[in-house]
Amino acid sequence: MIVLAIDTSSIVATCAIMDDEKLIGEYILNHKRTHSQKIMPIVKEILSSCELKSEDIDIYAVAKGPGSFTGLRIGVATIKSLAHVNNKPVVGISTLEALAFNVPYSEGIVVPMMDARRDRVYTGIYKWENGALYVIEEPMAIEIDKLVDMLLERNEKIVFNGDGVLVYKDNILQQLENRALFAPLSANMARASSVAELALARAKAGKVDSYMDLLPDYMRESQAQREYNKKMKLCGENDE
Repeated sequence: MIVLAIDTSSIVATCAIMDDEKLIGEYILNHKRTHSQKIMPIVKEILSSCELKSEDIDIYAVAKGPGSFTGLRIGVATIKSLAHVNNKPVVGISTLEALAFNVPYSEGIVVPMMDARRDRVYTGIYKWENGALYVIEEPMAIEIDKLVDMLLERNEKIVFNGDGVLVYKDNILQQLENRALFAPLSANMARASSVAELALARAKAGKVDSYMDLLPDYMRESQAQREYNKKMKLCGENDE
């Protein structure tokens, strides 16, 4: 079984191809958020380099969110299109679960963080047990101070990764001190290989979807939608 996975949920554009035995190829570009221009050329290049055609892929996978609203739309639309053209199933993987998967067999818990701005992060809490990654706290959008308070109630070592670390590392260290550990740079960003391996496991368990059912998981409304709702609320109040 061969899976092609992409992740465009952050500034990183990444694509990987994996089969049951190995990672065949991976492309990671951590430079500027121009996914609409770059993701399809990346997909074409990695297929060509791996001497594969799009119809050779058995499963198409994507990081479905949370993350950048535009990035998620691009990634999901790309995978839906490829799966549609080739009549293949898809698997959507949580961006946060894929980030946690970057830090295998960690002691304690893994807390991936993506900056959601306004002192908030997208995060979850994960733990490795018997070679498998388990969800302790489901993905959420939360204020960084509330997340730290939640973690202060736990006794384990905590490994953080994701772009939220770059923003809130000092705050975390001040509160959690030597309980806080930080992933190396190579594990601190999105990797399509993590999406691919998680998707491969789901596919083997029969947990695949039709491209028609795949949707981004935004987790919260976009800024534009919040502004629209605010205006509509004000208009409603003025009409009373």
